[in-house]
Amino acid sequence: MSTADPTAPLGDGTRLAHAGDEPVVPGTPLRPSPVFAAPYHLGDQPPGAGGADAYARPDNPTLRVFERAVGDLDGGDCLSFATGMAAISSAVLAVVRPGDRVVLPADGYYASRVLGRDELERLGVQVELVPTLEIEAVAARGDLAGARLVMLETPSNPQLDVCDIAAVAEATRAAGAVLVVDNTTATPIGQRPLSLGADVVVAADTKALTGHSDVLLGHVSTARTEAGRDLHTRIAAWRKTTGNPPGPFEAWLAHRSMSTLDLRLARQAANAAAVAELLASSPAVRNVRWPWRAGDPSYALASKQMLRPNGVVSAELADADAVLQLIRSTRFFLAATSFGGVHTTVDRRAQWGGDAVPAGFVRFSCGIEDTADLVADLGSALETLG
Repeated sequence: MSTADPTAPLGDGTRLAHAGDEPVVPGTPLRPSPVFAAPYHLGDQPPGAGGADAYARPDNPTLRVFERAVGDLDGGDCLSFATGMAAISSAVLAVVRPGDRVVLPADGYYASRVLGRDELERLGVQVELVPTLEIEAVAARGDLAGARLVMLETPSNPQLDVCDIAAVAEATRAAGAVLVVDNTTATPIGQRPLSLGADVVVAADTKALTGHSDVLLGHVSTARTEAGRDLHTRIAAWRKTTGNPPGPFEAWLAHRSMSTLDLRLARQAANAAAVAELLASSPAVRNVRWPWRAGDPSYALASKQMLRPNGVVSAELADADAVLQLIRSTRFFLAATSFGGVHTTVDRRAQWGGDAVPAGFVRFSCGIEDTADLVADLGSALETLG
């Protein structure tokens, strides 16, 4: 029998490998299989009696396993969604009402801003956009008074600015607002917004959490407080009514894939450190951003607030042609959007519109290739830029 202290903190690798585990029962599978049923036997009991499943849209066994796993990582109660934007929009729309004031990041994920501009304003919600680097000052001045919901994305996507979650949380709490933090870039093992005072954490699990570029998924986790449980109930009701949970196969695939997040993130971060240094040394590149690189504007706060680095780097090349030349000259730096996968990718953000970035601005998502191979490949490509 083990004599290890069962209350001792576990490492990330252990937490991920065992996240969502059921009690050990001899003869049962080591890992749960997906349950694909839509309707379930009701018998002679009312629907849902005793917690029994009746229909898969509001809940099902495979979602519960994934949600238990992610909730434990976040330190909250989790609900899964079909995509990251389904999670974000549900967290917002389940809370706000016509006439409310909502504060969104001006430099965060563009679809969150589109949600505010095209949908929230249409519904009579007042939307204010504030850059990530300014939200702490706005909060300190008391300018969040009267807001119903404040959303942060830190590090911001794609420019990787970091803001002080705890400081903004204190201000939103004083203002009576709900604080939602988009934790997609950081991941649940890179940052824990709920422990810093956030009410809700959202993420696009399509990115690093699942990490294999083959599943669309998102989640919302609410704080384990009375107010958090109320939010969880409201968001769950919204998901049930609007019908946007993930399918059981996606939830199962996500649970399987997240087991290796610790290993993937470690290699991605090592690659990002090397890539950032190489980019910074090239005369063809400027404004290299990686919050864990000494000298980065966000380095001090990221080192204090975040638990570990990730693999996303941003930088500026001369123009769109220079980005194209770089991609054509590399073997492993693939042109693709999204980030957090096992392949290293380059995304020229201006080609999509929506982000206020120069034509040559790129987001590098470092994969799990050998660091030496990436450095050699990128170094050779950079030489072609002059």
